[in-house]
Amino acid sequence: MSDLFASIKRGLEEAIAHQNGEKTGIRLFTPEEVNVKQVREKTGLTQEQFATTFGISLGTLRHWERGDRKPHGPALVLLNAVAKEPATVLRILTGRVLTSSRVKRSKGKAVSAG
Repeated sequence: MSDLFASIKRGLEEAIAHQNGEKTGIRLFTPEEVNVKQVREKTGLTQEQFATTFGISLGTLRHWERGDRKPHGPALVLLNAVAKEPATVLRILTGRVLTSSRVKRSKGKAVSAG
């Protein structure tokens, strides 16, 4: 049996054991739920700006904010990062620095967040 096959087989056996509730040593990361409206308000962005900046459809954002639906997967991970470090995430994604209720370009030209 090749090393690759043995590795795949071990992985599948661990996944099945984990699914069956056995202790396997698998570590799972489960991101915390977030209040999407509070996260967006931390950034000072409108719904439209937030949706555009983070690649979320406006309809989806509105459902999340109303509580009709909940973000999951990579979207939830991103929202957790924004909740903890909104200025850093905005700077990384847009090149703008969050200050107070305004978003500023890192080159110094201010742009209103609202």
